[in-house]
Amino acid sequence: MIPALLARSLRGVAPVLAALAAVAVMYVASVAYLYDPAVSESLALMQEAMPELFAAFNMANAAATLLDFLVNYLYGFLLTIVLVILAVYLAQRLVVGPERDGSLAWLLAAPRSRTALALTLVAAEAAAVALLVGLCWAGEVISCEALFPGELDHAGLARVNAGLLALGLFASAVCLASACAFQRPGLGLGVGAGACVLFFLVGLIGTVGEGLAWAADLSPFALFDPYGLAAGDAGALVGSALLAAAAAALDALAVVSFARRDFSL
Repeated sequence: MIPALLARSLRGVAPVLAALAAVAVMYVASVAYLYDPAVSESLALMQEAMPELFAAFNMANAAATLLDFLVNYLYGFLLTIVLVILAVYLAQRLVVGPERDGSLAWLLAAPRSRTALALTLVAAEAAAVALLVGLCWAGEVISCEALFPGELDHAGLARVNAGLLALGLFASAVCLASACAFQRPGLGLGVGAGACVLFFLVGLIGTVGEGLAWAADLSPFALFDPYGLAAGDAGALVGSALLAAAAAALDALAVVSFARRDFSL
């Protein structure tokens, strides 16, 4: 790993990372503020009147506790799509963009091995995802403790965010591996981004369409079960572990592809 390149890569992604974190934390605070028995009853009535709409955003489950409320209105749609956006951006910023503008040539000409360069890019990708998840987690804790002291299940929230981190690492690894594996940078980015969007949409289709629940199981994103993680379900923990293992395997593929690829610079 190359510390100077790691710091430079993180500085490069910092503006977009900060913007995504700001939007997510603002939404987190808004959702926490809405946790009120009277408001919850109104949302339940709306859910009964428009079940398909709520299911389309993975918000069809009843929320009995503050943690359930957060899981229902944050983890099924918003935080997942934010991580997908970040994954696509990281692949573009770390690999595709430098290859297109020629700046990657300077890195490849440096007296460092390609493996060290690739490992540094993977570390920057993982650090960016961890920072975003950590900021969202901090926003949840601060908002909930300020508004409803003592009501938040911190252990359950930690499990849910650990699963969210595994999901984010998996999505970013898909995009990075695709960007490194394909000879044409635009194609590689498109395949990775398209795969993540497809995984996300297939999961939504499985929750909306009657008789299509099986479709959600076709998506790797289905391994992230926030409700099961909140409850400490063993199957949900195994699913998150599988996502983390898949992310590590894809990152290894990205390193190998980067080291062996003939870049057109």
